[in-house]
Amino acid sequence: MQQNSPPTASKPSVPETEAIPPQETLAGGGGGGGGGSAVDLPEASGSEEPGLPDAVTRKDMPVAAGSDEPGLPDALRRKDDGENAAAASEPKPSAKEGEAGEQKQNGGAAAAAGGDGKMTCDENGVDEGFPYARPTVCELSGDIRVSPKQKTVYLVNPSGGGGFDEGGEKRLRPYARKDDFLLPGVTEVTVKSSPSAAVAPRCTKQHAVPAVLFSVAGYTDNFFHDMTDALVPLFLTAAHLKGEVQLLITDYKPWWVQKYTPLLRKLSNYAAINFDEDAGVHCFRAGFVGLYRDRDLILSPHPTRNPRNYTMVDFGRFARAALALPRDRPAVLGEEPGARPRMLIVSRAGTRRLLNLEAVAAAAVELGFNVTAVEAGADVPAFAAQVNAADVLLAVHGAGLTNQIFLPAGAVVVQIVPWGKMDWMATNFYGRPAVGMELRYLEYYVGEEETSLKDKYPREHTVFRDPMALHRQGWQALAEIVMKQDVSVNLTRFRPVLLQALDKLQE
Repeated sequence: MQQNSPPTASKPSVPETEAIPPQETLAGGGGGGGGGSAVDLPEASGSEEPGLPDAVTRKDMPVAAGSDEPGLPDALRRKDDGENAAAASEPKPSAKEGEAGEQKQNGGAAAAAGGDGKMTCDENGVDEGFPYARPTVCELSGDIRVSPKQKTVYLVNPSGGGGFDEGGEKRLRPYARKDDFLLPGVTEVTVKSSPSAAVAPRCTKQHAVPAVLFSVAGYTDNFFHDMTDALVPLFLTAAHLKGEVQLLITDYKPWWVQKYTPLLRKLSNYAAINFDEDAGVHCFRAGFVGLYRDRDLILSPHPTRNPRNYTMVDFGRFARAALALPRDRPAVLGEEPGARPRMLIVSRAGTRRLLNLEAVAAAAVELGFNVTAVEAGADVPAFAAQVNAADVLLAVHGAGLTNQIFLPAGAVVVQIVPWGKMDWMATNFYGRPAVGMELRYLEYYVGEEETSLKDKYPREHTVFRDPMALHRQGWQALAEIVMKQDVSVNLTRFRPVLLQALDKLQE
């Protein structure tokens, strides 16, 4: 009978619903047959990622006038200017004030247009050691005219040079996850080379700030993907502009925009444009089509994707500032006499429920915690405030663990990993990100006696005999069996994990 400890080399072919298919297993920290431990995870890889093709390497690009970065005007520079990423969270004028000052009606060509426009695209989607390709992202500068009605971005480019095809076009689906299953549902946007300003569509509105055009299609009704496929990539792409950027959103979901309004307002001083319904022609001097992304909930230095060296610590500061979350550090045991550290248990109502949640909470209280158990809801600011008030976040593997971004740095994350060789997903989607956010990370691997699968399948079933075989069968098999389990942790085995969490708060 195989134990549910991290193997030395396993290759699950499919992930949880909030992730992409893994192909390589990295040892977590759980012991044989389950158990929990502090995890000394390796640094998130990505700092030495595959380089870009020569055609899109910045050192080979022409340098735009007034800029020390190749091919880009000052407004679009992504190079580090020495200011902290938290500057993106500084108070901004209201959208109306911004639009009154920065957005101007224009009945003719874009102001200050002249010469060839430029387009450079990052198409090196390969991420060695990670099982998905990054989507193409294009940066434009010059006379840019965006026609949402035609789903087209026109770049005045008399020479016809750049990364266009033989027809003078470049087609993109600007969703920040390159998934062949998802892409047909993402609106296709065409960047078209225009031989002159005279034949390009007439501007109806001139914008004095750069544009960022992106999609919120795909998995963006899941909190994990709201972060990994939209908000973290948007931060990576636009935070350096410090609010002086116009967002254009395709596959527009009004409820999604409303849900994340505080974060969107911190990234842009202007109301987002609904790219699916707007009938105007919006003109810009610079912009992005698509969003840069790194691995899920991980940001690493990179010369094109992340030249300012943003980290998830920066994103956490940004998110906490956007939501006015007050705590930047957790409680330290003994610092305040009589104070008890606070534990938040994220409960689940569907699958992967913690069946003995009340007993776990009682054990934590006995050890000295104040415990709150709550299910994550749609009210992001309210739940984020509960998370930020906690010193320890505990949850069974799932999207609820994404809320660790709201914890103060130095807080503790405890992940309960279900049965079924889930170590790769646990480590890469929540363990390594926790370390990258400067959180203390613990994990507990459920044994076969602690899973509800034992009541549904005989012990000779593949899920017990060879769980990796289910991974190899594909996502459907994994989703139907492994992802539908509940867990009931053995308190004798789990108690040391709670003690380790207390110890971490004394460090």
